[in-house]
Amino acid sequence: MNTKIDELKAILQPVLDKHEFFLVDLEFVHEGGDWYLRVYADKKGGISIDDCAIISEEYGERLDELDPIDPAYYLEVSSPGAERVLDNDDSLLNYLDAYVNVSLYQKQDGDKVFEGKMTEITDTQITLNIKVKNLKKTIIIDRDKIAKIRLAIEF
Repeated sequence: MNTKIDELKAILQPVLDKHEFFLVDLEFVHEGGDWYLRVYADKKGGISIDDCAIISEEYGERLDELDPIDPAYYLEVSSPGAERVLDNDDSLLNYLDAYVNVSLYQKQDGDKVFEGKMTEITDTQITLNIKVKNLKKTIIIDRDKIAKIRLAIEF
């Protein structure tokens, strides 16, 4: 199945590149008797329903032309979600300067959860600009201490 997913990603990539979108995930799954090809894409500033329609139309045309999938399937294109988990280096880099929620395995500076703007990412650390009682503060967190990073909505 990984070979098929890689082939489907290769067909999709030119469509994404053309519109400055990036792939978050692609899955081909069997549910309730039907097959679904699901594309989760995003772009800087967030993806719109019109953006999803562009991907669906252009990718769908290319898939129809090449016909790389044997069973009939439904193509679904969507956003990965407003508060999705950032679970790899590519997703972290795509959301540099985004507002994130970071959960730690152990407390740092008295807390296990921080929210703020992720301003720097290295192989070993991330830097967050946070607010503590209306004071702005910069903290550095070792990546091996992070249980989960997800996008967050700033209020």
